[in-house]
Amino acid sequence: MEEKISHLTTETRNPKSSELDTLSSLEIIQIMNEEDHKVAQAINQQLPNISKAVDVIVNQLNEGGRVIYFGAGTSGRLGVLDASECPPTFSSTDEFIGIIAGGDKALRVPIEGAEDSLTLCVEDLKKLNLTSKDVAIGLAASGRTPYCIGGLEYAKSLGCHTVSVTCNPNSKMSQIAEIGIDIEVGPEVLTGSTRLKSGSAQKMVLNMLSTASMVRYGKVYGNLMVDVSPTNEKLVKRAVKIVMDATGCDEVLAEKKLQEAHLKPKCAIVMIKKDCSYEDALVLLKNAKNFVREAIK
Repeated sequence: MEEKISHLTTETRNPKSSELDTLSSLEIIQIMNEEDHKVAQAINQQLPNISKAVDVIVNQLNEGGRVIYFGAGTSGRLGVLDASECPPTFSSTDEFIGIIAGGDKALRVPIEGAEDSLTLCVEDLKKLNLTSKDVAIGLAASGRTPYCIGGLEYAKSLGCHTVSVTCNPNSKMSQIAEIGIDIEVGPEVLTGSTRLKSGSAQKMVLNMLSTASMVRYGKVYGNLMVDVSPTNEKLVKRAVKIVMDATGCDEVLAEKKLQEAHLKPKCAIVMIKKDCSYEDALVLLKNAKNFVREAIK
């Protein structure tokens, strides 16, 4: 039986904001702030499932797989955002990919009806040549979006690991996915506006999935983003500071080694720590599966 939208927690009215249109600016944002505090608490209840998803992602990345986020509207935009932040932060290539119902145009302009198709996501995933090595992650606050359901079912048919990130308990998507992450944030301050608490919750979970996975994939040393891509002046300065923090060297040496390492902080750190050439640093990192800590032992 099709679930009625009125039965979804994300669509019910929040009694705290029932007189929202009569409140002052300060009163409105106070309620919003109070409700936002519930997001982290709701995510805390799902940490075991989020951890399972990270473990699966790391395993598949080590097998040459990818992480494919897919969703519609706000959820889809958040997936594209998280995936697009991975290359500059971690020098990743196609490890994380985000697609949105309706295509890139939908990032700015709503594409009506795109989310209602059970086959559109299948077409999008076929264009990416989805394989059993990949991890398919469906994103939808409601947990019932046809675009995501179709994508999850197709991914399962290929033998992919599947994950769902929703904001309603016991969602339809979590019943389909291998790992269901249902973050029950409760009714929105503005009824049904899931770009609010639901969007914040999904963003926080995506932060966890990509960041924790990249840490366990060797993209971090300590808490330093040693695989950052220094593509502008700010990031070059950040890379210099990363090398200094990781090795205890001065700025002059950090800049020198960073240049010799072709602006790769990870290599520069190994070069300083092991007093070796760029070529030797590459070998050490390769043998250590790109983990700096192992390379400098």
